[in-house]
Amino acid sequence: MNINKQNPADSARFVRDSLPSGGLFAGQEWRISPEPFPLGPELTKEIESLGRVLLQFYRAVNLLYRKSAEAKMPAWVAHWLDLGKPAELIAWQRSPAFKNDVPQVIRPDLLITENGLRVTELDSVPGGIGLTAWLNQTYSKSEVRGDRGDRGEVIGGADGMLRGFASIFGDANPVQIIVSEEAATYRPEMEWVANQLGDSKFKIQNSKFMDFADGAAVYRFFELFDLPNVPYAVAIFELAAAKRIRLTPPPKPVFEEKMLFALLWNRNLQGFWRQELGEGFLARLKRIVPYTWVVDPAPLPPHAAIPELNLTDWQQLKTLSQKDRDLILKVSGYSDQAWGARGVFLGSDLAQADWAQAVDDALAQFERSPRVLQRFHKPALIEASWFDFAKNEVVPMKGRARLCPYYFVAGEGDAARPELGGVLATICPADKKIIHGMTDAILAPCAA
Repeated sequence: MNINKQNPADSARFVRDSLPSGGLFAGQEWRISPEPFPLGPELTKEIESLGRVLLQFYRAVNLLYRKSAEAKMPAWVAHWLDLGKPAELIAWQRSPAFKNDVPQVIRPDLLITENGLRVTELDSVPGGIGLTAWLNQTYSKSEVRGDRGDRGEVIGGADGMLRGFASIFGDANPVQIIVSEEAATYRPEMEWVANQLGDSKFKIQNSKFMDFADGAAVYRFFELFDLPNVPYAVAIFELAAAKRIRLTPPPKPVFEEKMLFALLWNRNLQGFWRQELGEGFLARLKRIVPYTWVVDPAPLPPHAAIPELNLTDWQQLKTLSQKDRDLILKVSGYSDQAWGARGVFLGSDLAQADWAQAVDDALAQFERSPRVLQRFHKPALIEASWFDFAKNEVVPMKGRARLCPYYFVAGEGDAARPELGGVLATICPADKKIIHGMTDAILAPCAA
């Protein structure tokens, strides 16, 4: 194809026609953009450098939990993070075998707001690795790039996602990617990744697989709340603890909790964060992380108030006016409601009665499934476009964007370094309040 005669229709058709025959998401479709989503140089630089900050945050979280469990830091930290988890999972989290282990894939959800980026949460078992790898590969080809010299390169390049994912396993062979039924939507994209990296080494297995050879690696593509549906999960943990296989992410539910951001903001812990993160990293995180609270129903002293909200009781949260309810209430973790757009309530978008019910549920279920409250920073309006194949035309769309960078942590211990493999942009129509993958969203790789 002559790239000098390229047009949006050809680009969009090339992307559509390049889709793997087995698809990438089970039963999912999206709108196809004729070109990558462009990021300016400052935003690109900010995202490229964010991986180091988030890895250090994970290391600090790991240390904070361990010290809390050992009574060397406030006990309420470990108590909060252990709420709702079974005793055996808490024991694995505290096992000396996994003492220093942190997730080797870090994916933040970044919103582009009028005041810059905001990190709404972190995902250590993220979907989208295969999708982003495929998008990077496909949009990097000349048929999609066209003849615009100012477009820039797809972030991570054609194979950055694949190289990054492969790097986290070192020389382990084979790599068994265990995909549970709960995560089955993502099985096709991981099958594509395994095919690209070599089926002889990278193998997709279901939750009943148990044939683990010494020297192998296991990629845990299931959340820890799903352990009852993974019959040999304990066997995997035992082999990893004995150092017979490599396992990532480790069996630590602390890294699947959204309350980590509430701990970051908690004034009782500022000395710890300052020491472990340094002034620069701490200031940067507090600049981009929305203020977050744990909705703990424990009564306050009569003279006390919840910071920033100036409420003296969580019951008062129910009576806030709609204007004052620019707040997100969501399940913190260890629940099938804690991923995707499930279990998320935007206060300003709900009727008073529905908001009050969500607050009551949060208070009632604190011991079993704690919730967090987070300031809502409205995403800015951006210009995008997608190709309508039925009408054979490019459709401009005002939308709101979420960026998901994928950082792959390769190396051992303190020598480990995060590498940015690619950035997935999800652009939803402007009338959507909460951004997530949906049929009328545009999914595209980001270009620098």
